[in-house]
Amino acid sequence: MEYVTTATVILALVVVTALAFDFTNGFHDTGNAMATSIATGALKPKVAVALSGVLNLVGAFLSVEVALTVTNAVINIQDKSGLPKAEFTADGGYALLLIVLCGLVGGIVWNLLTWLLGLPSSSSHALFGGLIGAAIAALGFSGVHWVGTGNKLDGVVGKVILPALVSPVIAGLVAAVGTWLVFQATKGVAQRFTDNGFRWGQIGSASLVSLAHGTNDAQKTMGVITLALIGTGHWSDTKNIPFWVKAACALAIALGTYIGGWRVIRTLGKGLVEISPPQGMAAEASSAAVILASSHLGFALSTTHVATGSILGTGVGKRGAEVRWGVAGRMVAAWLITLPAAAVVGAVMWWVGHAIGGLAGALVVFVILVGMAGYMYARSRKQPVHAGNVNDEWSAPAEAEVRVKEMAA
Repeated sequence: MEYVTTATVILALVVVTALAFDFTNGFHDTGNAMATSIATGALKPKVAVALSGVLNLVGAFLSVEVALTVTNAVINIQDKSGLPKAEFTADGGYALLLIVLCGLVGGIVWNLLTWLLGLPSSSSHALFGGLIGAAIAALGFSGVHWVGTGNKLDGVVGKVILPALVSPVIAGLVAAVGTWLVFQATKGVAQRFTDNGFRWGQIGSASLVSLAHGTNDAQKTMGVITLALIGTGHWSDTKNIPFWVKAACALAIALGTYIGGWRVIRTLGKGLVEISPPQGMAAEASSAAVILASSHLGFALSTTHVATGSILGTGVGKRGAEVRWGVAGRMVAAWLITLPAAAVVGAVMWWVGHAIGGLAGALVVFVILVGMAGYMYARSRKQPVHAGNVNDEWSAPAEAEVRVKEMAA
């Protein structure tokens, strides 16, 4: 009875932490859909995030392909059917719950750090990194599916690394070609007419990206919570997600999206390319196409990688456009260290929780998360970015100085 009580409390911590991750995912990734629409004036900042939040909510209910594959693809704690292995369900599922809890903490900490720095990093890779680190700490390197079975694209290489390499390139190429075609087709048409028309088009394309984001990113948290429920005996169907889990995850990511994540929106909308309405529409349309295709195929790719690749593609596709490759380089550096950095946090959290043991260990891990989150939020208030200044002109030296100060702090 003691173990069941402990596991039930830890399960509650896992659910709360998973929803917190979903919330950070929402505000971290709002810019993927709405940064260009805000930058071009197609939508007012507050209207943009409200629209994105509603569409993320709707999108979360449209598909469960990613949710049903997200954990089994990267960590080795389930069998082929999706059920947790027997050794992880002992003591009310304590071993499984601690791995999942610590993995979620790794994802949240990295999301908050990169948000503080205004860097559009991958929430998906942060989650996978946290889970991988916790699994390695608990089980060794055999606790991770590195390449899957070899029959299909699976494991960390097939489901995480390859999509991360390929998706921004594909999105960038599609956006570059689309941008070039748009400007060729509108030659000789007065700019005021094309800009107004494409601003309306941006509203539709940005809405589609938000819908696509909901179909992809909210599902990752659904899969994590469902795994925890199965591990503790509260759910047994590996083919479906409990409705309350869908609803809770959809609401969490929608609320996070509505908060705005203005620091990342500013970097995407103003820091990479000076976006015009035709470019914005091309970027959003290519992002939506790639994200929706990946959701249909069950690939849990990074919407951040896709959106950033699309925005860079529009800069390449427009003759004479200024692309700030220095900002892009910092983003790529963040992408490269996201998974290992989140893995380190996940591993450290598991060692802390395991060393203390039991409910006390899980509670200490949760308290550490709350402390780090509170500290980073407090730091963000010293250099606030909000709806009122998100569209201010980008000054590279000033922005770099702010980032240096935040890193030093």
